[in-house]
Amino acid sequence: MDPDDLLLRVFCLVDDELRASGLDDPRRSGPTPTLCDAEIITLELVGEFLGFTDDTQLFWFFRRYHADAFPALVSVHRTTFVRQAANLWKVKHLLQQRLARQLVPDDVSWLTDSMPVFACRFGRAGFCRRYAGQAAYGYSYADRHIFYGFRLHLRVARSSGVILAYELAPANAADKAVLPELDLPSDSMGIGDRAYWDTKLRALLAEFGIRFHAPFNTKKHDPNPRLSRLLSQLRWLVETVQGQLAERYGIKHTRTRDLWHLQHRIIRKILSHTVAIRLCRDVGIEALRYAQLLAA
Repeated sequence: MDPDDLLLRVFCLVDDELRASGLDDPRRSGPTPTLCDAEIITLELVGEFLGFTDDTQLFWFFRRYHADAFPALVSVHRTTFVRQAANLWKVKHLLQQRLARQLVPDDVSWLTDSMPVFACRFGRAGFCRRYAGQAAYGYSYADRHIFYGFRLHLRVARSSGVILAYELAPANAADKAVLPELDLPSDSMGIGDRAYWDTKLRALLAEFGIRFHAPFNTKKHDPNPRLSRLLSQLRWLVETVQGQLAERYGIKHTRTRDLWHLQHRIIRKILSHTVAIRLCRDVGIEALRYAQLLAA
């Protein structure tokens, strides 16, 4: 599909879901916005999918090339567009949860992992004023270096890669400490990496009917290396999702100045990822093969 068709499909999906969930009119008072919420969210999601991680670039791109599809965009100031988009963070969060439940109605098998979100370059961390008292130093095992910022903890469906839950935590927070905050469903099974190995955590989750498996914390002293290799092979889907968030959506280098705006950017990127999976299903493309959407 071409960009115009993509915009139309996303708008219809967002507008229908907002109306069905009662989120189409979240304001209790104030004037009616020039651009409706469905239009704002559509432009954000498609812009993220196309690689526009900067609000200014996203706004001017659609105003220049797609004003015919969104005529009210010509009369809206950029700051008004950005402010309205940011204030819809809760709507986008609820919309993502709704779409995730539709795509994965039986949340019984899931994968979990975390990825770094950089606050700034490491050389500037000593005098960076962003996220003071909120960000922390951590270690990125994929990049093999220390960084300053946060870690985004994900729980994705093992069958399709749909993001079911996510949590942003300081970079020094242990993966196994954040795992219980990812809305773990009872009577389900999850798989993590070596950072999640903890017999106490496994016993605690078992009390709620959750079977959680992770390789032994050190490869050198692993008592069952065959099982660990099997668990590592089963985790490929969550690593694919992380790669898409990092490469297509630029989630590791989200340029914001405070935690509130950072969380909003993460919410809309994850919602865009979920909507893309929904579109893949609707047009008969295998989930996570996003490159085929614009060619379908």
